[in-house]
Amino acid sequence: MQGGRGSGRGSSGSVRLWGRHAVEAALKNPERRHRKLWATREGVASLDGELPDDFPVEWAQPADLARLVARDAPHQGLVLDCDPLEDIFLEDVLDGDASRPVLVLDQVTDPHNVGAILRSAAAFNACAIVTQDRHAPPESGTLAKSASGALEVVPWVRVVNLARALEDIAEAGYWRIGLDGAAKSTLQGALPAGPVALVLGAEGDGMRHNIVQHCDAIAKLPISEAMESLNVSNAAAISLYAVATRVIDASEGG
Repeated sequence: MQGGRGSGRGSSGSVRLWGRHAVEAALKNPERRHRKLWATREGVASLDGELPDDFPVEWAQPADLARLVARDAPHQGLVLDCDPLEDIFLEDVLDGDASRPVLVLDQVTDPHNVGAILRSAAAFNACAIVTQDRHAPPESGTLAKSASGALEVVPWVRVVNLARALEDIAEAGYWRIGLDGAAKSTLQGALPAGPVALVLGAEGDGMRHNIVQHCDAIAKLPISEAMESLNVSNAAAISLYAVATRVIDASEGG
């Protein structure tokens, strides 16, 4: 099985994160190797917990930090330089727990959307997100800020071949549901009792034909005709909620 992060890293191999939630989560993540923290004293004071005495910190003014991040990025007095997270492979996350869906993203490339999807995945206890390596954004400060700390807690599997990954997901016992606004069935009607993988495509283009062919069912969210479609991150959040409430209803006999 092929997987791994494999691309999207800068020439120095580092990732620069900013903002309290993203930096705090990275500092608490034992899987992160931290290189250096640029910070204001107020920024460090806002963190939950204290930094080790030997942690590499360079004190700076807000204007100095602004020059280290994307234009107008809300750094909140914290900028962290760290190594990318280690590779995570598909077989490491497919545990078959029906309450923990897999989220598969087909060519969703906007870092704000992927970050927001990671945040929803963390909120609704998804076991992982899966993307194709060449058609997904790299780890970045923009993505991590949108994820609000979820980048550090939700496994992100990057694969070479998304269709092959969907085959592996099916072999692990997951029912693969592709989300498409033109589908006849609603998501609620398509949800199985067992493990589920939700597949979402890029806004506008949707899922590619080959990815649709690797789904067990195609379903839609029952939105009003007054709106043509939802942002992909909103659709992901609603779909994950539908899976979470399905599990609760089953456990309560509803």
